[in-house]
Amino acid sequence: MSNPFDTGILKNSQIKYNEPLSRHISFRLGGEAKRFILLDIADAPALLKELAASGEKYAFLGNGTNVLVRDGGFDGTVIKLKSGEVQVNGGRLSVSAGTTLAQLAQTACEHSLTGLEFAHGIPGTVGGAVMMNAGAYGGEIKDVLVNTVYCTPEGEVRTLTQKEHRFGYRTSFFKEHPEYLILSAEFEPKRGESSEIKNAMAELARRRRESQPLDKPSAGSTFKRPEGYFAGKLIEDSGLKGFTIGGAQVSQKHAGFVINAGNATCRDVLALCSHIQKTVYDRFGVTLEREIKILGEE
Repeated sequence: MSNPFDTGILKNSQIKYNEPLSRHISFRLGGEAKRFILLDIADAPALLKELAASGEKYAFLGNGTNVLVRDGGFDGTVIKLKSGEVQVNGGRLSVSAGTTLAQLAQTACEHSLTGLEFAHGIPGTVGGAVMMNAGAYGGEIKDVLVNTVYCTPEGEVRTLTQKEHRFGYRTSFFKEHPEYLILSAEFEPKRGESSEIKNAMAELARRRRESQPLDKPSAGSTFKRPEGYFAGKLIEDSGLKGFTIGGAQVSQKHAGFVINAGNATCRDVLALCSHIQKTVYDRFGVTLEREIKILGEE
């Protein structure tokens, strides 16, 4: 079987070998990827088809803000889409899945389109946000999404309508099918007043700064919100604020965040997560489900 990286199929993409993934995730930890591709959308169908045919193991990475990389790294190819300009057509916004949510929300604001204010402070990409139905402060991606264009391992480019996403709390069709690469998405926010949108974004940014440990490496909220509870409060009420294993620590500022307090390993973070889950369950009988995706092998 031919090496998919010696066939000239990457016309507009960049490839690196033995790339430290700590450079690409917000936790700033973990091992290397055997191959790392910054992918141009135009190259996606040919690349995925070639990878599937070769049996090469691969994974997709957005902005790396909801990911842990194991200390041994990833023995395969990690694919990250390039970002792109947000295209505005009337009241609709079309954008590459590799573009940040902040850029999408800012463009919406500049065109007096409301409904994406919640996304301005979420440090992920559009693709990652669609995959997990990202949300904050009462807003969710599903509320403004129109459709998504994606690529299958067979190199087929397809379009998924909003209803076909089967959105739920931090889940979607793409969470069930991690082999599909989201290429782009189209959104339709509502018309609004630019000044009100700016004020709302500024207020949400203020609330984030005051309540979240944005100055420390982390992956945001570590656990999903259990029905009827708040994960951070359960962890705080369990007396775990500041609890540390190795370089991983429960944030003193917000107990829902596990942070890299200094030279943490993936093993440290996972051990701390397990301790949190056991402690909260023993005390309150509530099972916390980890929200962070794990990349790599033991």
